[in-house]
This record gives sequence, structure tokens and C-alpha cells, in this order.
Amino acid sequence: MVVPGSFHALTNSAVRVKIVDVGANPIDGDPPYATLLQGGNADIVGFEPNAEALAELNEKKGPSEIYLPHAVGDGRRHTLYLCAGSGMSSLLKPNPEVLKLFHGFPVWGHVVKTEEIDTVRLDDVPEAVGFDMLKIDIQGGELMVFQNATKRLSEALIVHTEVEFLPLYTDQPLFGDVEAFLRSQGFLFHRFFPTVSRIIQPMMVGDDIFAGMSQVVWGDAIFVRDITKLSLLSPPQLLAMAALLHDCYRSYDLVLHVLVEYDRQTGDEIAPTYMTNLTAPPGGPPAPKEQGNQIPYGNWRTG
Repeated sequence: MVVPGSFHALTNSAVRVKIVDVGANPIDGDPPYATLLQGGNADIVGFEPNAEALAELNEKKGPSEIYLPHAVGDGRRHTLYLCAGSGMSSLLKPNPEVLKLFHGFPVWGHVVKTEEIDTVRLDDVPEAVGFDMLKIDIQGGELMVFQNATKRLSEALIVHTEVEFLPLYTDQPLFGDVEAFLRSQGFLFHRFFPTVSRIIQPMMVGDDIFAGMSQVVWGDAIFVRDITKLSLLSPPQLLAMAALLHDCYRSYDLVLHVLVEYDRQTGDEIAPTYMTNLTAPPGGPPAPKEQGNQIPYGNWRTG
């Protein structure tokens, strides 16, 4: 199936990608790679230790999806802190001094019980070999996973990870720690997708405990293979990177930059085809938004 506006539709290049999703519980709606999966252009390896969430994933999965019951970490046994708000359960202990700053969090972060669980290293899981993209959201344990997945990360093109700017958990690595490590592995920070703020107590706006204001608390951060060194990537890697950036994040300028390098290596002309189809209504996808500003449709061109 060719999805309108997809990378496949715009370039007629049937590139297939492999995506590992650590913490695949679909509590936040469709994943960013949904278009690639819908078009039959992605293979998914998901990890979800929550039995109910795993059952739901397996019930709805397609032929190109597999889901494993492992908790991913450093290969050791850990204490799992199960919280009143299931989305806050973590291998890290909730930090009450930070949680009490925000409405709702002291309740959601209350530890109901603990369990001892075994973890696996991503480097040791055969099903994870050769992935193009890693998506991960495991409530503060992301850096532990990265530190024990250096072999797999050396093959990867994109990392989509939740990051925090305040330690919601005790001794939790923050955005700066994650960025520094991934940079050491050859990745560059690309963009947030998005960030989330919360109102600091005691202020409240419209009786909405989920409302945000000034304090950014967490977000999803997108890291890409160093775009100043694209010549180190092979043509298949460049196509996979372009497809992921287009379908998942609408990073059209970076997609074009990657395709220019692809054409340089192969002698092909996918970059001008992509640009032409991207800007030709009605086939082109909607223009990206950044900070609430719309880039006028039809104002894209090569310089």
C-alpha cells in the first residue's frame, strides 16, 4: 500500500526500515512510525514487559510486528517501582521533592508496590540486530539502555527518546546526560517532538492539572546520525534515514540534504524528484509547523 504524501509516494523508492520500540505500550496513541507501518515499509520489534499492554499489542499486531516481554536495561536484576499512575512505573524510584512541585504528580508517583525483575541488554537480543531507528520511553531508564546497546546503536540512524529536564526520579539522568552519551556514539540532536510543560504549584489555570505554563518538564528528543558526516553512510542507509525523517517527523529540509548525498553517491536524481513532488499541490504533504509558525505552502525552493 502506498500512503499519499509518504516518502514512498513522493520518490517511488520502496525502502524498508527496521524499528525497535522499547516500552511499546500504546498509551500515547499512534507511534511516529505509523505511516511507515501502514504502508508496509517497516518491520517492528517491540519490547513491553507489562502483560496487559503486551496482550493488547499482540492482539492488534500485523505480520511485520513482533513484541517481546522483556524489560530492557543492563542485563541485571532490578527493583521495579509500580506507581499509582501506571505511566510513572519505573526502574528508578520516584523523587517526591520534585513531584510535589506539580499538580497530580505526588498521587501518580506514589509507589504502590515493588517487584524484582530481570532485564536484558539490547546488544544481547538477536531480534534487535540491524535496526534503523530506536524509539524508547521507559521513565528515566533510557540512558541505561543506551549504555548497554553500543553495538546496536552503531548500526542505527535515528534515536527517538523521552528525556527529562527535572529529575522526576531519584538519580535520574537528564537531557544533558542523554545528549552527551548519544553524541559520543555519533549522533546529533535534531529536534524536540515535542516538549511538555506543567504549571508549578500552587498556581492553577482553569482547574486543569494537566495545563502547562513556564516550566518544561519532559519531552521527546530526536537524535540523528551526524549530518555533517553523511558520506560515511551507505546509499541504503541514506534512503532509510530519509524515509524515517519524512514519514515520522516531516523534517523535509534534512530529508532533501540526505537525498543530495544519496544522489552524489549513486548518480541517481531522487533529490530533485522529491523536491518537485513535495512542493506540487495537491500531492505534497502539509507544511511543517515550528513554534506555532506555518511555513507558507509553495514557498519552498532550493537555494
